[in-house]
This record gives sequence, C-alpha cells and structure tokens, in this order.
Amino acid sequence: MVAIRTKRSSSDAVIIGGGHNGLTAAAYLARAGWRVTVLERREILGGCCVTEEIAPGCRASTTSYIASMLRPEVIRELGLAGHGLRMVPCDPALLVPFSDGTVLPWWADRTRTESEMGALSPRDAKRFARVDDELKRLARYLEPFFMVPPPDFSRGGLRGAADRVKLGARFRKITDAEVARLVELLTGSLGDFLNRNFESEKIRTLMLANSLYGKHGGPWQPGTALGLLFHLLSGGHEQVQGFYGHVIGGMGAITQALAAAARAAGAELRTASPVARVDVRDGKTRGVILEDGTEIPAGVVLSSADPRRTFLGLVEPRELPDEFRRAVGGIKMNGPCAKVNFVLAEEPRVNGMPAGWPASQRALFTLVPSLEFAERSYDAAKWGQIPDNLWVDCVVASNVDSTLAPAGRHVMTCFVQYVPYHLKDTTWDAERERLGDAVVQHIANYAPNVPGSIVARQVITPLDLERTYGLTEGNIFHGDISLDQLFFMRPVPGWSQYRSPVEGLYLCGAGAHPGGGVTGAPGRNAAHQVLGDYRSGKLQGRRS
Repeated sequence: MVAIRTKRSSSDAVIIGGGHNGLTAAAYLARAGWRVTVLERREILGGCCVTEEIAPGCRASTTSYIASMLRPEVIRELGLAGHGLRMVPCDPALLVPFSDGTVLPWWADRTRTESEMGALSPRDAKRFARVDDELKRLARYLEPFFMVPPPDFSRGGLRGAADRVKLGARFRKITDAEVARLVELLTGSLGDFLNRNFESEKIRTLMLANSLYGKHGGPWQPGTALGLLFHLLSGGHEQVQGFYGHVIGGMGAITQALAAAARAAGAELRTASPVARVDVRDGKTRGVILEDGTEIPAGVVLSSADPRRTFLGLVEPRELPDEFRRAVGGIKMNGPCAKVNFVLAEEPRVNGMPAGWPASQRALFTLVPSLEFAERSYDAAKWGQIPDNLWVDCVVASNVDSTLAPAGRHVMTCFVQYVPYHLKDTTWDAERERLGDAVVQHIANYAPNVPGSIVARQVITPLDLERTYGLTEGNIFHGDISLDQLFFMRPVPGWSQYRSPVEGLYLCGAGAHPGGGVTGAPGRNAAHQVLGDYRSGKLQGRRS
C-alpha cells in the first residue's frame, strides 16, 4: 500500500498519462471550464508520440513515427497549427524496393502511381484505380463512427432504440453490393483479397506494406483485410483520405502542440508524476494517489493508460466486478513490433532509387519483399522466435526536416515486425543487440552503405515499449486491432462508451474506441462523454 503523505488542491478531473490522447482530453475539458490536472510518469510529455535525442544534436521520433490519422477535428478545434504543428505530406506515401533493383512507389498523384504499376502489369494498373475508389468509398461509411461513442446494444427502452436507429441511418445509402464488400473486408484475409484483385506479386506487396502495421497476424489471417480501410480514414489539416505526413520537429511536435493548447485553456500538466492507484470509495472515484504518496482529489479520473494497466494495475480488485476484471484480463495484447533508430553519417543509398529524386522523395522505404515473406515472419514470431527475416519500415526523417540533425548526419527510424513480446528460451535483455544486428543486415540487402555509416543505434524491444513507455506487453494499440476487439467490443463488451464500472472513472486512451494510432479520437470522444454525463446528471462527482 502507498502511504498518503500530503494532499494537493483538488481538480475537477485528473488525467493519467500525458500521451496524445490524454493531452487531447485535457484540452477539451479545460476549454469547457474544468480544472484539469494531467499526470505523466516520464520526465517528458507525449507518451509514445515524442521526439527524443538519441545522439548529440540528433533527434528522432523514437516510437510513433508518421502522422497518418490525426483527426482534422482535433487539429481544427484545438487550433494546433497556431501552436506550431506543421505536417508535410509524404510523397510517395509508400515505397517498396525489391531485390532485383525495382522500386515501386505509391504517389499522391494516382495517375503517376498507375503509370508505375503499368510497367509491371497493365491489367493491375487499371484494376488499382477501381479498387482504390471502392476502398475509399467504403471507408467513408466507417468515418462517422470514428468520432462518436459506439452504440450500447445492451441498453433497452427508447435510448437503446434510438442508438439502433442512428446506426442504421449511417448506412441508409449503402447498396447490397457494398454491404457484401464491407463484410468481406471486415472478416476476410488481406492475402485473399490481394490475390483476387492483382496478378503482380510486387503490386500486391505494395498494398500489403500499408495494411498490417502493429497488428497480430500474417496476411492470410481472417480479419487482416480490415487494414485496407483503417488507413483510408481521413487525417491531416485538409482531411485527406489516406493521409501520410512527416511532422516537422518529429512526432513530439504533435504532443507539444496539444500540451500548448491544454495549457492555454488552463490545464495543469505535471511530469515525473507516476500514479500508484486510483482512489475509489463506495463505488465512486475520489482522485488518485501518486507513487510518492501524494493524494490529488478529483471527482473524475480519465486514464489514457491501456485497459489492463488501468483496471488491473491502478484499481483495487475489490472495487471492480470479477466478470469485468476477467474480461479485461482477456484482452489480446502481446505486441508484435519493435523500433530501431539510427544516426547515420550518410543517407541510405537504396538499390534502384532514382538518383534524380529530391531528398524528400527518398525519405521512406518498406522492406517486405512478399506476402509469403510476411506470413513466414509472423509464423516464427507467434512461437516466440525472432524471425530470420524481418519486416522493416524505414523513414529517413532528416531528408524532410533538417532540424532533426546537424549537417553531415541523418536520422533514420525503423519500425520492425513481427517480433514477439514473449520470447522462447531467452529474454529481450539478452537479445536486444541481436535484434538490432538483424535489422542492420536486412537493410544492408537493399542499402549496402548503411552498416558502415552508423554513428549511433537505439534498439527498443517490445519489453522496452512496456518498461519505458508504459505499453502492456509492448502493444502500441493498447490491445490488438482485430474485429473482436473493435467498436462496441472495445475495450470489452458492455463498456465501450469510455465509462467503467466505477462512477467517475473513464478510459480515454487507445484501448478505447476507435483504437490505436495517433488520432486524438479516443481523447476527444472521452472528454465529450464526460461533459455529456455531467450535463445529464449521470456524473455527480465533479468538484466546483
């Protein structure tokens, strides 16, 4: 037990975790006139959306690394551009090099992409345009659900009926054929979808490269086709479908802007303030107690930590129903990814990369040569092994943002999958450098100059993601993105509307609807739910 030493002035709401969702929730609540305190366990704000120095004068987006789905509503409503946020579209958004020296880019200009594909398969180039149109149309049906709580199907009476009517209204224009395609994409495998639609293995691989980041399962696992829609939801200042952006200043510039917006609205943001437990008495939230014994009273607590860390780690077991605790304990975690970040003395020279392209167009490349390669990599990882061959997504951020490194230095971040959280017969502390060496060797197969140009290397294993960044089992999404853990099933059935069995305790992180990624949607939605509950009288605990 933590001994309570002191009492600080009370807040209307305390937010556990200063990641992007916690800061988003704080900004919205503070703008509504609430006294808000954010408590971040690390010395810096940002959670997994941070820019950190990895060598003298060289800064990297150490965990999250590309802005894709940051919600336009959050950017606009919180005035993030006015707080310094600037994003530059990635173009190409994807690029896959192959062992034969071919490089296949996905440009913002679809005509240009079709031309690149046409050199491999004229049929696939024509088919690509039709598939892209269809996927974007289907993704637009899902878009409205992103920014509202899921319907509560357990609720009866007029409110329950109203939820079902609203749900149906969002699909009133959908055709029978579109329903069939949507069901296929929600439940089918990515591999089957791509094989049905494209004949070129290289074009199938380009589509693969954008669809399974951070998710369990190889491309032939049922439900993996969902990624095709997930990444076509809108993002960025201009609300562009499928937006991919480099953030000037690194990903930490997003959370710096959110923090500035929250402070401007009156929120108090504290770092180095780890929470030991949520104070719950008589079924109601009373505040939080820090690891140093400090008590911070509050009638409302929002946790941007993952559901397991929140409900199984910060709340006394007796305060939650056993059935709820069992459901939370059953959330599939076991994160399948790692990061390796580099400072290089020279830019990677990727075989086949056109020399005439400007640096910004040479800023990213994904090393996954085929669907079979990805499937075999996942097969090894699911048995607790580090695969012989890894899927590595590389971003040379300094090619776009010169503020990240001095002249003569280049910053490259590498997202790595599939790697297991639970290793068989060894530990991540023992295997950390072996993972780093394997990533270097894989990159060398495509960019031979990289091994000899490494100035500094940072390896972040799944265990490091848990220990340093607070992600249970290293899961970057706070729970796997699978159909049985999405929408009204997230975090667990019956509790999808950000509330919990404890009055005044809410979930506002990626473990809540709509899930992971740097979107700000869970934080915004949770804040609006809190405000709505207070106005309707469901929430009695706010102090004034």
